[in-house]
Amino acid sequence: MADERQQHSAEAAEVEPRLLEILVCPRTKASLVYDKARQELISTAARLAYPIREGIPIMLEDEARPIEDEEMRALGRR
Repeated sequence: MADERQQHSAEAAEVEPRLLEILVCPRTKASLVYDKARQELISTAARLAYPIREGIPIMLEDEARPIEDEEMRALGRR
């Protein structure tokens, strides 16, 4: 039963690939990097990470978390 809930949860968290292609940062209009593990869309231009909840990107600056310098450096190495 727990396995079924985890599988359903993982399926719900998937973001439509076409949606990822057309979304841009609301602040800068720059492209975004999808971080599947953290369920975030990252704007390196704005230094913000927008959350994805139940497969839905939350593209509000108030909901985004700031990206620290160390994380920015790590993103540059990807």
